[in-house]
Amino acid sequence: MKGPIKGVLKEELGNSLRMKRQYESVLKKLPKGSLALRKIGGHDYYYLVQRYGKKVKYVYRGKVARKEIERYAEAKKLRAKYRNLLSQVKKQIKFLKGTLRGKEAI
Repeated sequence: MKGPIKGVLKEELGNSLRMKRQYESVLKKLPKGSLALRKIGGHDYYYLVQRYGKKVKYVYRGKVARKEIERYAEAKKLRAKYRNLLSQVKKQIKFLKGTLRGKEAI
């Protein structure tokens, strides 16, 4: 593989690697965990749910302000979005690296 096609693929690989770094950066900035609601005795109590390795830990937060609930809900949506994008860009990077090595047909 020679010429302009290889140049375009290298450029696209560079763009994909940059996008991967950006997605990982955004994921790091989001608050860790999510809020879980438990109803006990007719009252609402919130727990912060976080994963530590293979273990899931529930940390009591009590009664939480509406603003914080919305913040965690938005973070959950963004986390799902960026994890999906990160997965797609990783597949693209794998394909481009294989193509540039000559193991994929164009």
